[in-house]
Amino acid sequence: MTTRTTEATPQVRPLNPRFSSGPCAKRPGWELSSLKNAALGRSHRAAPGKAKLKEAIDKTRTVLGVPDDYRIGIVPASDTGAFEMAMWSLLGARPSTMVAWESFGAGWVSDVVKQLKLEDSTVLSADYGHLPDMSAIDYDSDVVFTWNGTTSGVRMPNGDAIPVDRAGLTLCDATSAAFAQDLPFEKLDVVTFSWQKVLGGEAAHGILILSPRAVERLETYTPAWPLPKIFRLTKGGKLIEGIFTGATINTPSMLCVEDYIDALDWASSLGGLSGLMDRANRNFAVLDAWVAGTSWVDFLAEVPETRSNTSVCLKLVDPDVAAMDSNAQSAFVKQMTSLLDDAGVAYDIGGYRDAPPGLRIWTGATIEASDLEALTAWLDWAFATAKSA
Repeated sequence: MTTRTTEATPQVRPLNPRFSSGPCAKRPGWELSSLKNAALGRSHRAAPGKAKLKEAIDKTRTVLGVPDDYRIGIVPASDTGAFEMAMWSLLGARPSTMVAWESFGAGWVSDVVKQLKLEDSTVLSADYGHLPDMSAIDYDSDVVFTWNGTTSGVRMPNGDAIPVDRAGLTLCDATSAAFAQDLPFEKLDVVTFSWQKVLGGEAAHGILILSPRAVERLETYTPAWPLPKIFRLTKGGKLIEGIFTGATINTPSMLCVEDYIDALDWASSLGGLSGLMDRANRNFAVLDAWVAGTSWVDFLAEVPETRSNTSVCLKLVDPDVAAMDSNAQSAFVKQMTSLLDDAGVAYDIGGYRDAPPGLRIWTGATIEASDLEALTAWLDWAFATAKSA
């Protein structure tokens, strides 16, 4: 491997410099006029609004291949709201196992241990770049985990470790994974994600998917703590079915709903989930090949099979930079990202604030492989420029 040291400005620029890991780039060809059929100025509880919400739910089921007996609901506060709703409503009926290998997973651990204060909880964690041993978990407990570590670039390669005949529930934060990775729903009782990741939707709305086993838990278990209105999924011991047919708990943005429908229609035009996964995999392959031929950078994820095809996290392994302390490394990365931002070729690709210093580049389906190919030369340019400063 060789380090490219030229500081010559690359000639080819990404046509779209938006490589943020959330909110993510809109689909190719997106225009505001695509949302002209939004049910604006109408109540979301009126027939047109309810029809749009149900359309979004039905198309989510089709694109993701969600089983017919699983409920899909649109809920407030993005993926965070959806996952908090699930934890506060379902946990506490049996022991729980909290699994974390990056900052968002660690956040769920903190909520359960410090806020819900579930004493009968086991925490299984791994450092950034690694995946815990999922086969070592007791699945008779309720297991809480992320599928794709957005801030570490480490994902679960499959669900082989999760037994189908488990006694506990599995609660999976699948944001950054849904629409790019194959989620085995038969192994998952709760799946949550937000629109603003792989499909490039707008923020503040979450999707909550429940298995029949999760619904049974909701209807037979009452948590020991009070639940705020936006967390309540049952009434009189029965699931509030309206949430899963378009009667949302609070007022959604019908413009955002229309934008999500537009993205789902685009996904269907690609062949659904398989087409989305193919695009994400091709995008990841561009960076994979570049990293293999570049000595100053490497993946944060140690094991190739666990490397995310959406939130690609990179560490700087150049000896001079690696020898710096964490603050100096962060300053070096900031210098690189500022150069790229000022040049208008890459926005928002610095690593997450709680992660080790490095880069985080989104490669989900809404990104074009040609833009990533152009970006790699600019990454080399920014590194060489920052190092020679």
